[in-house]
Order: sequence, then structure tokens, then C-alpha cells
Amino acid sequence: MASMELPHKHEGNPFRDISHIPDAEQFRTAADILKLLGDASRIRIFWILCHCETCVINLSAMVEMSSPAVSHHLRQLKAAGLVTSRREGKEMYYTAAKNPEANLLHHTIEQMLRISCPATDHV
Repeated sequence: MASMELPHKHEGNPFRDISHIPDAEQFRTAADILKLLGDASRIRIFWILCHCETCVINLSAMVEMSSPAVSHHLRQLKAAGLVTSRREGKEMYYTAAKNPEANLLHHTIEQMLRISCPATDHV
């Protein structure tokens, strides 16, 4: 992209050359993910899946929601690339995706809520 100058020059503006500003589509992707996390139950499900792999039945018990409701949230999280799944026989198991976006959201949630990962050394 060619250099695009702003019509008015202001001291200290880092965007004198506006060709370095990310395009609207990149911000739309971020907005879609943040909108998805606008539901407390969905954030809770995602946070749990950051710490374990589990099936819908167990996840439903953990969050005290119906299996269809949990499945709905999982479909949305999976479509956003925040959750992955694997089949074992008839059962589907879910866990947080191993990608930078999921990792960042996991740590952001923990920082905002001032909580930390559960201990995994107990039986």
C-alpha cells in the first residue's frame, strides 16, 4: 500500500502515515471474539476448558446448566477457534485451543477476576 498522509499535521501523532493502521476487518475479528465473551456462562465454560479436557455431561454438571445450553456455548466457542474437540467412541471431549488468542483470553480472564489456575497436583 502506498503511503497515505493525513491532511492535518499534529505533533506527536504516530499515525502521520495512515497506511500502517490495521484495516477494519482485523478489528472486526477482535470485536466478534469480544462479543462472544459477553456472556458470563460462556466465559466460565471457556475458563474451565483452559484447565481440563471434559465432555458436555461433566461440563454441564460443573456449571449447573443443561447439556443443550452447554453444547450451544461450545459450538460458538469452537466456531471462534477458542475451543477444540475430539471424539472418543460416542463421547466428544472439549478443551481450550492451543493458540495465542485462547492463551491471551485465558490470562486476561484470570487477571480481571484475580483468580489463578487450579492446582493440578491433587488426586
